[in-house]
Amino acid sequence: MRCVVVVGASAAGLAAAETLRREGYDGTLTLVGDEPLAPYDRPPLSKQILSGAWRPERPTADLTALGLDLRLGVAATGLELAARTVRLADGGTLPYDGLILATGVRPRRLPGEGALVLRTLDDALTLRDRLGPGRRLVVVGAGFLGAEAAAVARRLGTEVTLLEPAPVPLSHAVGAEVGRMLSRAHLDEGVDLRCGAAVTEVTEDGVLLASGEVVEADEVLVAIGSLPNTEWLDGSGLTLGDGVVCDEYGEAARNVYAAGDVARWYNPRFGTSMRIEHRTNAAEMGMAVARNLLNPEARKPFAPVPYFWSDQYDMKVQAYGFLRGHDEVAVVEGDLAERRFVAVYRTGERVSGALAVGMAPKAIRGWRQAVVTGARWDSSLRSTPG
Repeated sequence: MRCVVVVGASAAGLAAAETLRREGYDGTLTLVGDEPLAPYDRPPLSKQILSGAWRPERPTADLTALGLDLRLGVAATGLELAARTVRLADGGTLPYDGLILATGVRPRRLPGEGALVLRTLDDALTLRDRLGPGRRLVVVGAGFLGAEAAAVARRLGTEVTLLEPAPVPLSHAVGAEVGRMLSRAHLDEGVDLRCGAAVTEVTEDGVLLASGEVVEADEVLVAIGSLPNTEWLDGSGLTLGDGVVCDEYGEAARNVYAAGDVARWYNPRFGTSMRIEHRTNAAEMGMAVARNLLNPEARKPFAPVPYFWSDQYDMKVQAYGFLRGHDEVAVVEGDLAERRFVAVYRTGERVSGALAVGMAPKAIRGWRQAVVTGARWDSSLRSTPG
């Protein structure tokens, strides 16, 4: 293998490129990214960058040592599996022996003009410039991204209305009790949180609800989830379905792997296919598929315990495992009302996840091990894992 192409220059793509070099690959390595900037971290966009706590450092990666054929500011537009070539928006083509797809996701949008989204560094800087005392912000979607942005905006003195169509924000992911606790934190900070509020379109004055009410705002931030960037792969022969469909090794076709937010792969640890939009997963999967591509005779299934975190006001939220579709939640330490607790999640008869708010990292690490080992629920609740 003398020619590897990595399409996508964010966390997963950069991790894959770094791993290829670290593992001894010395052939041509091309990194393609549709943004003109060098790779940078996205989690701080809705936190430290948006709040102004951190100065934006646009090029955060030292790419020189990787010896890359770097193609930034140009998107991939097509893939020819038989010819083993990637087509680019500038009319060029890239041949490959091995290919890693790491094109990530893009924000979902609403009908109408003028709404902001929060995906890129420029998005964060634009929104930051429009926040502050006397400003009115409507955030559509009370998931983790919308909630983080609402918390930052409120602390900057912005009047914030947070709209969520579900009865309880994030209940599908973390459970109704934890979702209500997070909701109370926003209410206590003065956010106008409205659940059961479905937005139909963005207007000149704000947003229009399905009820016919117009919620007025100076700025509208839409945070209603993401779509995997797979359109450029239509007709390629790859299986696409809410992402690039891969096996347990991250392979989508012979010598073609996917990693990060765009990859839907079978995770044998949980016995299901999943697509995870978390920074840690993107980096870990980028490393894993790079190793599998270089060493096909020693491939290893990618079977992580997903991890994510969220900062909202003074709360630090940390979670391990696959919480979606859980059957039961139990608070095993602390108290929800005090916003300092550990909750564990059951799927079937096993511990499938754990979430902590306001606790030291060690408080949840034992429960991560319970997820790793597939510990039985009943026995785990009788004694905290060590």
